[in-house]
Amino acid sequence: MFKSVFAKYVTAFMTIITFGFAVLLLIMTAIVSRYSTQVKTELLDHVAQIIEESVSSESREVTPKSFPTVFDGSYKETLDRMVSVFTSGEDDKMTVWVADAEGTIFYTIAANDESNPTEDTGSFPDELLAALQSEEGYSGTWDPKNGSPRLLVRAAGIRNRESELCGMIAVCSSNLRFGYMLEDISKTVVVSALLVLLAALIAAYFITERTVYPLRRMRRAAREFASGNFDERVTVQGKDEVAELAAAFNQMADSLKTLETMRNSFIASVSHDLRTPMTTIAGFIDGIRDGVIPPDQQEHYLEIVSMEVHRLSRLVTQLLDLSRIEAGDRKFVMKHFDICEMARLILISLEKKIDEKHLDVEFLCEEDRMTVHADRDAIHQVLYNICHNAIKFSREGGSLRIRIESSKDRKILVAIRNEGEGIAAEDLPFVFERFYKGDKSRNLDKSGVGLGLFISKTIISAHDERIWVESEAGKNCEFFFTLQKPFLALHRTSDTNHRAE
Repeated sequence: MFKSVFAKYVTAFMTIITFGFAVLLLIMTAIVSRYSTQVKTELLDHVAQIIEESVSSESREVTPKSFPTVFDGSYKETLDRMVSVFTSGEDDKMTVWVADAEGTIFYTIAANDESNPTEDTGSFPDELLAALQSEEGYSGTWDPKNGSPRLLVRAAGIRNRESELCGMIAVCSSNLRFGYMLEDISKTVVVSALLVLLAALIAAYFITERTVYPLRRMRRAAREFASGNFDERVTVQGKDEVAELAAAFNQMADSLKTLETMRNSFIASVSHDLRTPMTTIAGFIDGIRDGVIPPDQQEHYLEIVSMEVHRLSRLVTQLLDLSRIEAGDRKFVMKHFDICEMARLILISLEKKIDEKHLDVEFLCEEDRMTVHADRDAIHQVLYNICHNAIKFSREGGSLRIRIESSKDRKILVAIRNEGEGIAAEDLPFVFERFYKGDKSRNLDKSGVGLGLFISKTIISAHDERIWVESEAGKNCEFFFTLQKPFLALHRTSDTNHRAE
C-alpha cells in the first residue's frame, strides 16, 4: 500500500510540476521571441530608413544603368560606417545587400565577415523583388538556401527624380541573440524544474509517510483482529481526516473486543444453561425410574423437572428470536389493544414470583383503558421481559411500580420501576447490547444469557419508538418505552406488516 500511495503522490506531483514548467517555458519563449523580434525589427526599420534617405538624397540624377557605377563612389564608405555603428556584439550582425534595378546583387556589406548569404542566387528573393518594383517597401523574413538561419529583412527601392527604380538596398539580420537567450532561459527553467521536482519528491515522501503510517498500523491491527487478538490500537496524531479514521478504528476495536467478550460470555452461559437443566432433568427422571426417589416425593421433583423444561424452552425461544431478528424474518402485525389490560394480566401471571419476594406493587394507569397501535405479541414479550427482570432484581420486601400515561409527544409512555441493586453508571450504555450481563447481575441472574433486553430494544425500534433506562446504583432502576396512539398511527404507511430491522 505504501509504495502504491507514494507512487500516486509522486506521479501526481511530477505531472503537475512538469506541466506547469512546460507552460511557463512556452509563455516565456513567446514573450521573449515577440519582444526580441519587435526590437530587432524596429532597429532594422530605423537603419533601412536612414540608408534609404542617405542614398536617395544623392541619387536624384542617377539612371538605372549608372546606379552600380555611382554606388562604387562614396556610398560604400557611408554604408560601411552605418553597419558598424548599428552592429552590437559578435552576434546578430547586420548585412546590407545592394542590387541594381533588376534585383541582381552587386555589393554586400557583412559586418560579421560572413559570406554573402545570397551568393548561391546572386539576386533578391522573388517576393522581395516584386514588392520593391511596385513602389512598396518590404518587411518580412527569408530562409536562405545555404542553411543559414532565418533572416529578418527590411528593404527599399532607390528611385531618381523621375521615380524610376534605379537600385535596391536591403538590411537583414539573423537575430541569433534570441536563440542564445532562449537557450539560457530553457536551461534556467529546466534547472529550476529539477530543483522543484526534487523538493516535491522529498515533500511527497514525508507527506505519504505521515499519511500511510496510521494505515499501516491499521492493517497490522486488522491482522491481529483476524487472529483473535483485539488489544492492538492505532496511535492518533493530529486532527485531520486520517486521525479521525484512526480514532474511529480504535472505537471499532473497542466494540469488537466488547462484543467478543460478550460472545464468549454468551457461549459459556448458554453452555451452562443448557447443561445444568438437562443434568437436573436427567438425574431426577433416572431417580424416579430407578426407585431412588420415593413415590411420595416424586410430585415435588417432577415439578422441578417441569420448571427446568420451561427454562430450556425460554432459552431456545430467545435464541430463535435472535436468529429471526438477525435474519430479518420477524414480521409485526399492527393492531389496536389495551396496554393497561396487558400489564394487569402480566402482573397476575407473575404473582407467585412477586409474593416470593414480598414486593409492594403499585399500578398507576392514567385511564382505565389506554389503547395503543402495535404488535400485541411483540409488546407482550417486551413488557413481560422487563417486568420479569424488575422482579428478579428487586430486593426482598422492595417495591415494584408500573406507570402508564400519555407522554408530552402525545404518545403512550410505559415505565417499570423496581427497588434493588440498580445498574451501575458504567453499565448503562451497554444494557441493551446482546449477550450483555452486568457484573452485579451475574450472581442474581443465573438463568439469563443477556438477550432479553436486546430483543426488547429491537422490537421497540422496529415500531419506530424509543426505549431507555434510568438507574441509581444501589437504590432503584426504571425502564421506559413509548408506543403509538391509534390516531397517530393513521398517519403512518398503510402497510401493516413491518419487518424488524
